Amino acid sequence: MKVGVIGLGDIAQKAYLPVFATLPETELHLQTRTPANLARVARTHRVPAGQTHTTLDGLLAQGLDAAFVHASTAAHPEIVSRLIEAGVPTYVDKPLAYELADSVRLVELAEERGVSLAVGFNRRLAPAYAQCAEHPRELILMQKNRVGLPEDPRTFVLDDFIHVVDTLRFLAPGEIDHVDVRARIVDGLLHHVVLQLSGDGFTAIGTMNRLSGSTEEVLEVSGQDTKRQVFNLAEVVDHKGQPSVRRRGDWVPVARQRGIEQAVTGFLDAVRAQRSIGARDALATHQLCEQVVRRALEQAS
Repeated sequence: MKVGVIGLGDIAQKAYLPVFATLPETELHLQTRTPANLARVARTHRVPAGQTHTTLDGLLAQGLDAAFVHASTAAHPEIVSRLIEAGVPTYVDKPLAYELADSVRLVELAEERGVSLAVGFNRRLAPAYAQCAEHPRELILMQKNRVGLPEDPRTFVLDDFIHVVDTLRFLAPGEIDHVDVRARIVDGLLHHVVLQLSGDGFTAIGTMNRLSGSTEEVLEVSGQDTKRQVFNLAEVVDHKGQPSVRRRGDWVPVARQRGIEQAVTGFLDAVRAQRSIGARDALATHQLCEQVVRRALEQAS
């Protein structure tokens, strides 16, 4: 199977390429516009020079069976469009695009061409989070914080807070019928945001503070007199009377802990089986993110 990897930044190098290295019968093709970076990454991952490319045209000429897009978000619309038009099943890092209209266009294009399109919401596959879907979820709380990174609201939400939005949607035990957003914007930069979703019998609250003093991610689900907490996708604490702590095994790869290994293998398995993957549900997350951006900007005006 010929697999193209487009964009060789940190996420590709730290998360995805180590997974590809473990997969048999996978012929990896790398593409980036920076020759020095291309050569260095190829050496590190033992990819032959004949399988490295500085242009998308050169990559597409190889007759790819699948592609993974890890380029900058701004480049997604053009790259993903080219791949879909070439009939290449495509997995793209979140988000599909910064603008909702572009995301809608890409999803519709994939559906019209009958080409698989998947968006990398790996937290749905992270074991600690996936198992929370089996827990009572009357109240869901998630916070994902960073240090010293206030940012343009659209970039803040679509590049980072989108993980919180998608996880809340994934864990919501029923239809969402109310959305509330609170945000603080100073001099055009979003400092923090709070999203509340609710439906029949449940409330889900997600927060992100870019001036929190700590880089952390905490998920808590509770209901029926039980509670489960997950710290940084690794440590699970169950509360039912006395707390019980379960930590990630010493030999569990980080890519598996974070759901990336499962996302890669699941996508490639679907391609091999010629099973179609659609991005409609991922689009719903993008639509909710658009609401968050617009309401945050309204509050700043």
